[in-house]
Amino acid sequence: MKLRENHEPLSFSIDKPQWNAVISNDASYDGKFYYGVRTTGIFCRPSCKSKAPKYDNVLGFRHPEDALAQGFRPCKRCKPTGQRVPDQEWVSVVTDYITHHYSESLTLDMLAQISHGSPYHLHRVFKRITGLTPFQYIQNIRITEAKKLLVSTSLTVSDIGRQVGIANPAYFSAVFRKLTEQTPAQYREQGQLK
Repeated sequence: MKLRENHEPLSFSIDKPQWNAVISNDASYDGKFYYGVRTTGIFCRPSCKSKAPKYDNVLGFRHPEDALAQGFRPCKRCKPTGQRVPDQEWVSVVTDYITHHYSESLTLDMLAQISHGSPYHLHRVFKRITGLTPFQYIQNIRITEAKKLLVSTSLTVSDIGRQVGIANPAYFSAVFRKLTEQTPAQYREQGQLK
């Protein structure tokens, strides 16, 4: 556990009144504490209008610097540090989330909610920073993981598609072919010849 210079912990478990402030977006608690969400790595003011997190995923902080010291990033929506979050940093929150959750059903709305922004703004900024739309980025990650599975396992093409988040075998094969110019079977065969 990280400690401040006065030996106080940087984070704490929020109590019932603080939790109520978070879920009701109570601005009267702003500046009294901040909360971070472990699953997203983002911290907010109690008044933030983002989707309410699960209580078990929340940590409290007395100061924004404490959250930053523990690796949390400021929310793009409520700006708990009082400064605008750089676009590159915001997009890296989304790419990190995609990297760890690519096999799940991911939508632009969901990614915007997780990163505390609007879908339109996320789509525009993400494409400007990465050169890809969030959807294209997700598909690239999925196909990269599928390529690894094709050469390292004997799973069926359908099973690999499901494992990387594309449950429809025909659609998986079409996406794979579009991004690699080979079918999954051709890719596997080529990989085994090496």
